[in-house]
Amino acid sequence: MTTLDAVSRPSDERTDSVTDAPAAASRSGNRRSAEERVSVPRMLLTALSWAVLALVALLAVVVVIVPLVSGSKPYTVLTGSMVPQYSPGTLVVVKPADISEIGLGDVITYQLESGKPDVVTHRVVGIGAAADGEPLLITRGDANDADDADPVRGVQIVGKLWYSVPYIGWINSVVTGEARAWALPVVVAGLFVYGIVTIVTGVRDRRRAQAALTRGTRREQPGGIGRDVAEETHPAGDSDA
Repeated sequence: MTTLDAVSRPSDERTDSVTDAPAAASRSGNRRSAEERVSVPRMLLTALSWAVLALVALLAVVVVIVPLVSGSKPYTVLTGSMVPQYSPGTLVVVKPADISEIGLGDVITYQLESGKPDVVTHRVVGIGAAADGEPLLITRGDANDADDADPVRGVQIVGKLWYSVPYIGWINSVVTGEARAWALPVVVAGLFVYGIVTIVTGVRDRRRAQAALTRGTRREQPGGIGRDVAEETHPAGDSDA
């Protein structure tokens, strides 16, 4: 009877150890699955943060940096005279150009009166000359049925359209005058700080995830492989006795 008990006991204990191993694996799998579910919102939030950062950076480049570096001037289309291509709210960036560099079909921005701040952005539809030989440009809005009343002289020309961006012209209307002097350093500093914070946060989260995984692996070892070895060697000692 004692011999039979010694023989049967190892079998039961081995069964228990085999049963414990899948249970530990199941707990580990459940924990990893939970960690993955938790990480999905974090990944989406990170992706959204980078998208916002890229958008802000693009706006800073288009509205502030490029015009400042190139000597161009940004303007906001306020009326519908150039629809559908340049609707109200469109940002147009105008690069300085001499009248000799402008041809038919070009879109130009010019002063209504030389030396006055009011400007218009229209398309060149004709080229002529005054009685004294001075070149003149005939302009018209794309949505207008008639040419502009007065031809444009060289001294009125602010520049030729370089590029345009729809909808963000209203931002240019806000960031004007002295605001541009401090807007550039503020935007650059803000983007730099935001990028540093995002990188540091990402590194911290990855380290925490790795540390949690390491702690979970260490907790599983005593109930897993170590227990199997102990239970398999203990019955052998009883049998020898």
